[in-house]
Amino acid sequence: MDLRRLRLLVVALGITVGLCRIELAQSPTFGLGKTPTEDEIRAWDIAISPDGKELPEGTGTAKEGAPLYAQKCAACHGANGYEGRAPQLIKIDPAAGPVKQPPCLSPCIRGANVMALHSPYATTIWDYINRGMPFGKEGSLKPNEVYALTAYLLFKNGVIPEGQVMDAKSLPQVKMPNKDGYVLPEWKHGMPRPFPNK
Repeated sequence: MDLRRLRLLVVALGITVGLCRIELAQSPTFGLGKTPTEDEIRAWDIAISPDGKELPEGTGTAKEGAPLYAQKCAACHGANGYEGRAPQLIKIDPAAGPVKQPPCLSPCIRGANVMALHSPYATTIWDYINRGMPFGKEGSLKPNEVYALTAYLLFKNGVIPEGQVMDAKSLPQVKMPNKDGYVLPEWKHGMPRPFPNK
């Protein structure tokens, strides 16, 4: 074998070994972790869509939600839902007169951006409470508690009557004030961002 062929053979062998190492590095197993079980995947899959088909069994009313709100939410959002440092949850009653609000934590949500008025779907409120509240104990609420808190916020913002029962069937049917005014910006790949950072 001449020197030229030997060099080509060595280069080819080197490329083959290199490709094998890349393949091994990208293989589905690294000897770490484990494949999640179906139950683990189901436990992580907690997103609730606008039609509410993923909502669990349970019920709640605003009357049941009021004491839960006082116990689990008022410390951050305020007893009336608008005087806390956390985002405002309840619109300010005009009969209350001028209200001095403390500085708001970021993201600061006040006024018309209250979720129960701004969100196009009531299921969004349920989903957010279920995943992210109460602060520091996220995911600890039972479905009945989440339905009751959602009903309470919807009632306090004038969206539903106080006695209306919220459950997997009735919650997606709630007509939200901004249902017809909420439009996602149209964006296609390659277009500039619709809301660039300031």
